[in-house]
Amino acid sequence: MSNYAERQRGRAALRYGVVSWLLVGTSLLATAALAREFWLQPVSFRVAVGAAVPLRLLVGEGFVGTSWARPLRRVQRFVRLGPTPRDSANLRPALLADSVAPALRCPTAGTHVVLLTSQLAFSELPAAQFTAYLRAEGLGEALRQRQEADESATKPGREAYRRCAKALVLATRGPTQPPAAADTAFRRILGLPLELVPEQNPYRLRPGAALTVRVLSLGQPVAGAQVQVWHPTPLTGPHHTLSPGQPATTHFTTHANAQGRLLLRLPDAGPYLLATVRMETAPTALATRAEWLSTWATLTFGGPETIAVP
Repeated sequence: MSNYAERQRGRAALRYGVVSWLLVGTSLLATAALAREFWLQPVSFRVAVGAAVPLRLLVGEGFVGTSWARPLRRVQRFVRLGPTPRDSANLRPALLADSVAPALRCPTAGTHVVLLTSQLAFSELPAAQFTAYLRAEGLGEALRQRQEADESATKPGREAYRRCAKALVLATRGPTQPPAAADTAFRRILGLPLELVPEQNPYRLRPGAALTVRVLSLGQPVAGAQVQVWHPTPLTGPHHTLSPGQPATTHFTTHANAQGRLLLRLPDAGPYLLATVRMETAPTALATRAEWLSTWATLTFGGPETIAVP
């Protein structure tokens, strides 16, 4: 995401539909991808303890991405946090060894959090494009401020942006999991500028059970945050193929409630991608380069195991 023009390339038209598996307090719209997201995606979200698993750093649309270019100079923090507070590792050496798909190893059984945060980058857009961007991403407060200042049609949008990406990976020895009381990393609040934090472990839920996710900024809830959710469309039919015109990935857009919470129901083992963005007035230190500071957060994870049907 070098700039908004890059994020807009390839955007599909908005489509509307009823959401059956995602439960929230407001009506929902199924849409095509609205932005180029950044996320962490291991080859598998369920891994064997100690196995080397390639982890891709992706930018793309519709849960389909390409490798993030030149990550070394852009990465601020890249770590693995294990099921207990004592189990953690710096992943920068793995990134130095392979910047396309660094190897991830989980030495203990349980749910691990992989975290990447980026350095600030900068972009500038013409007024009309910046206004369209704010509308598409549900950034109503920034849009209102520009409209009240009579800037929305005339003043270019100068923006500093950063990324906060997390992935939940389940490491196991055989078919059993460690006790739930010793598997707590998934719900750890890391105090990031923006983060998505599940309140239940998605790997321990039954298919169709509810998962509550919080949107937090520096540990505080972000009321009304717009959140996008991607999930591969389950294959149906006698030969397990998509129907004509059926999208390979289902995408939903919803909003957190006043406590920063949203409620999902996970139909299967996933994977899932959740994304949100927050726009603020840029601090004084950035005034020569940007009027706005945006933070992009994603969370990827697998879901409940399902029983295969012949």
